[in-house]
Amino acid sequence: MKLFRTLFVLVMAASLVLAACTPPATPTPEPTKVPEPTAVPPTKVPEPTAEPTAAPAAVRLTCAQPVKVGLITDVSGTLAIYGAHILRSFMLGMEYMAGAPGSAGETFDFKVTQENTFKVEDCEIQVFVRDDASNPENTATIARELIDVQKVNLLVGTVSSGATATLQGIAFESKIPLIVAPAAANDITGVNFNEYTFRVSRNNYQDAINECLYLAKKYKTFVQIAPDYAFGRGSAAAFRDACTLQGGTFVADDIFAPLDTKDFTPYMEQIANSGAEAYIVSWAGGGFVPLMQAAKDQGVTETMALGATFIDNTLMPIWYGNAIGSTNGIIYHYSAPKNPINDFLVKNTKPRYGVNPDLFDADGMNAAIMLVEALKLTGGDVSGAALVKAMEGMTFEGPKGTIYIRPEDHVAIQDMYILKLLNVTDPEANFYEYVETTRPEPPCLLPENLKARCGSLPYGSLSGK
Repeated sequence: MKLFRTLFVLVMAASLVLAACTPPATPTPEPTKVPEPTAVPPTKVPEPTAEPTAAPAAVRLTCAQPVKVGLITDVSGTLAIYGAHILRSFMLGMEYMAGAPGSAGETFDFKVTQENTFKVEDCEIQVFVRDDASNPENTATIARELIDVQKVNLLVGTVSSGATATLQGIAFESKIPLIVAPAAANDITGVNFNEYTFRVSRNNYQDAINECLYLAKKYKTFVQIAPDYAFGRGSAAAFRDACTLQGGTFVADDIFAPLDTKDFTPYMEQIANSGAEAYIVSWAGGGFVPLMQAAKDQGVTETMALGATFIDNTLMPIWYGNAIGSTNGIIYHYSAPKNPINDFLVKNTKPRYGVNPDLFDADGMNAAIMLVEALKLTGGDVSGAALVKAMEGMTFEGPKGTIYIRPEDHVAIQDMYILKLLNVTDPEANFYEYVETTRPEPPCLLPENLKARCGSLPYGSLSGK
């Protein structure tokens, strides 16, 4: 069996060798098939390469005729200290928008000239400056001169809230838009509202909200004192509303003292005995100095926190020397906002005017920026109807950041600040330590016949009740 297997393997191996050595039969070749010519498609002419589409150029501001602006402020009256803020900062705002100083040069001097012309892109803007000395009769006279003689297209002003009320009426009659700076009375965009009045300044309610947003976080019980006239009572009502809404409680009736009070001792005794953690002061005028002295004499400054908005750099050392360490609200201080527009304002104010920007400098610059931005929105159309439409609901950037003009009542929603007072002696008026930024939303205060304009805004008070 073993032999058989061996033979079988040998036979198979031999067969394989023979098969490998035998030449294969030559196959009959098939006729060569000539390939048909390949159809070549016609050459496609390449389409010309499209040039990259450039972004459309921004439309430049163009005005068929020079735009005329009337700036009314206090140069010689009782509020001239604040008029100076507006005058210099408005001109710096126009320069910022134009990219160059106006015809009056880098420093505007009212004694030298009352006109300043700027070129913003392809639009000439002429500014006519007038001094109303915070007297409503003066305001009326110069407003009519600006409208009837100079033919101004817009008005800006003024410092006094009473004078501003007069200006509002004249602007409305003439259908000339008015940008209010820096007057703060609630009534400007409240009971005195008209469609041609806009503001870049805050109102008194925003002061109260700003203050109470901070105060109510630290203190729960309050008492307040205010002067016994419309401003004081309105301010007290706003503070009571704002602080109560934030969870605070007023432990005593509001205290009202005559505006010409010299001795505040009996009023400070009431505050000291109230049991409140903090006392709120709403005061305008020289009475603040004896008020604070009485607070110190009665031990109020040592046992209770002070709630009163900080004021301008000039008067801070006089009025707040006894309040070092207090933390309160302020409309604006040059050290608080951090943005390029405020940087421009700070950089250019001191070298030209000898002081740092002050309490209302942001308002003046915002007024200039707002009017130029409105002109851009209208394409240079200076008609009252076009400007009103552009300004309602507009937003723009200023030294305090984004400003929003509320369309319902033309209130300017804006940043405000909480600062801690460190000193009142710094030569650069760098008095504060930054605490926080707030953005108060006041209620709609329009008269009853215009209540429908308020829409969903709280009406009359923050609670809407």
